[in-house]
Amino acid sequence: MADGDGLGEAATAAASPPAPAPGQSLSLGWRERLRAGLAGTGASLWFVAGLGLLYVLRVPLRLCENLAAVTVFLNSLTPKFYVALTGTSSLISGLIFMFEWWYFHKHGTSFIEQVSVSHLRPLMGGTESSISEPGSPSSNRESETSRQNLSECKVWRNPLNLFRGAEYRRYTWVTGKEPLTYYDMNLSAQDHQTFFTCDTDFLRPSDTVMQKAWRERNPPARIKAAYQALELNNDCATAYVLLAEEEATTIVDAERLFKQALKAGETIYRRSQQCQHQSPQHEAQLRRDTNVLVYIKRRLAMCARKLGRIREAVKIMRDLMKEFPPLTMLNIHENLLESLLELQAYADVQAVLAKYDDISLPKSAAICYTAALLKTRTVSDKFCPETASRRGLSMAEINAVEAIHRAVEFNPHVPKYLLEMKSLILPPEHILKRGDSEAIAYAFFHLQHWKRIEGALNLLQCTWEGTFHHVSVYPKKELPFFIHFTAGLCSSTAMIALLTHQFPEIMGVFAKAVSMISRTCVEYL
Repeated sequence: MADGDGLGEAATAAASPPAPAPGQSLSLGWRERLRAGLAGTGASLWFVAGLGLLYVLRVPLRLCENLAAVTVFLNSLTPKFYVALTGTSSLISGLIFMFEWWYFHKHGTSFIEQVSVSHLRPLMGGTESSISEPGSPSSNRESETSRQNLSECKVWRNPLNLFRGAEYRRYTWVTGKEPLTYYDMNLSAQDHQTFFTCDTDFLRPSDTVMQKAWRERNPPARIKAAYQALELNNDCATAYVLLAEEEATTIVDAERLFKQALKAGETIYRRSQQCQHQSPQHEAQLRRDTNVLVYIKRRLAMCARKLGRIREAVKIMRDLMKEFPPLTMLNIHENLLESLLELQAYADVQAVLAKYDDISLPKSAAICYTAALLKTRTVSDKFCPETASRRGLSMAEINAVEAIHRAVEFNPHVPKYLLEMKSLILPPEHILKRGDSEAIAYAFFHLQHWKRIEGALNLLQCTWEGTFHHVSVYPKKELPFFIHFTAGLCSSTAMIALLTHQFPEIMGVFAKAVSMISRTCVEYL
């Protein structure tokens, strides 16, 4: 998915992988391995069966006589026919190549590959999934595929999103306008339903009420439903979460409600841990309760950060990342980076970047521009464009410039906001990776950190003016297989057409030799 719903599903699945019920793991294992083996050898079996059927029907179908007739027909053809044939093949393959090239640059994928995966693979049984044992090669491949799909996500939940009641509502009070778009709020509703609900909510009346509350579009109706859930169960953690997000008008009130939610959430989480292996329903409850607990602790850390208790916020985030390492796709490390920058703990910031600025993990503007800021910090106070143009750049300045190049390549919209060439607005709850919304969200929280370092914005401006472009090509994608294939096919058929036109006798002998070899093989069969 490209929106918050897919993120929520990925995070839910990563939170607590389902475990097989006692006494069923052995039978499930060999059945699924057998099914996977049959699915993997299906294509080979069909190929062998086709060859066997062809061999059995070679006499009724009169394959030898028909091949002899085809050979006589081919021998009677003139070189002009072969020139026309290969020339037409070259033209068609060239047109396919140009279309594939255009489609790849417009959509970022191969048209032939997309059609094959979307339409042909289901017909061949390629959509059946098999359960792999942890640590097996197939499980590793699935994890790699999942990570690649996650890195291709474009719309993400803003890790530093504001509180609706305590922050976004202020804008509405002053201007009378809504700060969030309907699309953004709809994505948040999908996130809430994914994170805070599960299939067993009907077992607890308060959860049933909250399930309806998260689907409600009207804020007063959601708040009313949260109070109804608390009347049914005073320890309903998700009801406190909704009230903290939407009813609290100050950060202090939001923190008070989140602390009540934390007390209730920890109790429910411990209870779910004890029952997680009893049934798949209990496992689903544990995943949901884990999501609720992580969300509450994260928002408590953000409350502490906004209230000036930054070291407390850093401690909560570090403990959260240690306790729930599978939830790294929630980008809690971006909250940690911002808090550490506020503390000016640049060594700790570098340590976090060393862990998360990895080629296999999804990039973000926060990671790329924070890495550039750290390298800029070492040279910005003494940097002078005129001096640098006379003596050249030092190695540290080259590293800083390259880091800025990399950041601008990832998201070219950020510098205009950092240099205050464009006005800042409130960041949305969801951001488009490498888009303008991500640039707004980053600059809204990190502009102060760039201003704090002397000369950092000056070096950014000098470097950015020479590297800005409207269309970024980061990361560079490799050309699909079918572009190479059609290019090779076009070139080879064009070469054959040219050789046939220039040397008709030699190519005619070659064609006859190929037909004789084919006839001999069929007669041997």
